[in-house]
Amino acid sequence: MALAPVATDDPVVDPKAVVTAIRTAIGVSDGHGFQPLHAPHFEGAEWEYVKDCLDTGWVSSVGSYVERFEKDVAAHCGAAHGVAVVNGTAALQVALQVVGVEAGDEVILPALTFVATANAASYLGAIPHFVDSDPATLGLDPHKLNDYLSDVSERTLDGVRNRRTGRRIAAIVPMHTFGHAVDMEPLISVAARFGITIVEDAAESLGSLYKGEKCGSLGRIAAVSFNGNKIITTGGGGAIVTDDAELAARAKHLTTTAKVPHKWAFNHDAVGYNYRLPNLNAALGCAQLEKLDNYVVRKRALAARYLSAFETVSGISAYRERCFAQSNYWLNCLMLDTPSLAVRDAVLTATNEAGLMTRPTWTLMPDLPIYADCSSMPLDGAREIEARLINVPSSVSLPAQSGGDDL
Repeated sequence: MALAPVATDDPVVDPKAVVTAIRTAIGVSDGHGFQPLHAPHFEGAEWEYVKDCLDTGWVSSVGSYVERFEKDVAAHCGAAHGVAVVNGTAALQVALQVVGVEAGDEVILPALTFVATANAASYLGAIPHFVDSDPATLGLDPHKLNDYLSDVSERTLDGVRNRRTGRRIAAIVPMHTFGHAVDMEPLISVAARFGITIVEDAAESLGSLYKGEKCGSLGRIAAVSFNGNKIITTGGGGAIVTDDAELAARAKHLTTTAKVPHKWAFNHDAVGYNYRLPNLNAALGCAQLEKLDNYVVRKRALAARYLSAFETVSGISAYRERCFAQSNYWLNCLMLDTPSLAVRDAVLTATNEAGLMTRPTWTLMPDLPIYADCSSMPLDGAREIEARLINVPSSVSLPAQSGGDDL
């Protein structure tokens, strides 16, 4: 089927030109085969480390690779302590719990995020409270948040409360969208002004920097994901990272069914979770972490190719990191010059039909029936991003492996 420009009242973007530019960036031609959005990549010691688990019998939630992985993840996030768990959602749930989020509290979240961010708060009986994002960073907008909290919150003896609902606002969760850092410096000032703890959702940003500091080290505690589609993977897995030894110890205790250490007795002093990462998965993760720096270089080179390929395509461009950040470019993004759901969907249709997997950003959280009744500020920025953004193939294994970091 021939690809034609979108013939509507919306700005014209030629889907055929978009397809051509994507193929140029990733180094494939028509008929090369389906290109996924992000596939796992294994080229290091994965077979060796996993086989070692099988040979020694250490395959479950205790083993040397779990301990090594926790140390390595913490180091890569610039944190002192790491706790390995079964997935990023579990990591975020427990991170929120150990900083004191309780049932009935509100948690400030970006409306533009993957549903797991909101679910993690909901698992604790907390209520998501959705705020706007900045189209320039794709993440939570700290300046709008400051004005919004000034309007809707009030100081009380037990913390800041939402004066409209009466509920305590217990945490702010910035999520570094597709690997691009939230503008954290003003957000940290906002959190300090209102006395609200920052819990970083760093699920997508392993290897990214904000003003030279590693994502995952910018709040009191952070959660990281190692799902199969992340920059590195443990198959399924996550980690909690923090500089706070007490929080780390509490997180490890809760994720190990809150079992009190004893040679043989089964005593549990809290309602805990069977969330520990198996040694098999940790072995995979150790091998993957050894390649992380190289993967970031390669993904940044791919991002540079996208930026170059779309320089001459009318009405659309590749998203570039902000001046304060160095992104891992987990998922590359295209941004329409002008918001248009019709144009966005026409490009999505054309690219997927051409064998190039592309996706819009997530449905905004308040638009999901499960979260429609939650508090939400005006979401002009998030809705603009929703109507402009398209994710494009970003696998480490794509043949866009130029010499280095040339963004």
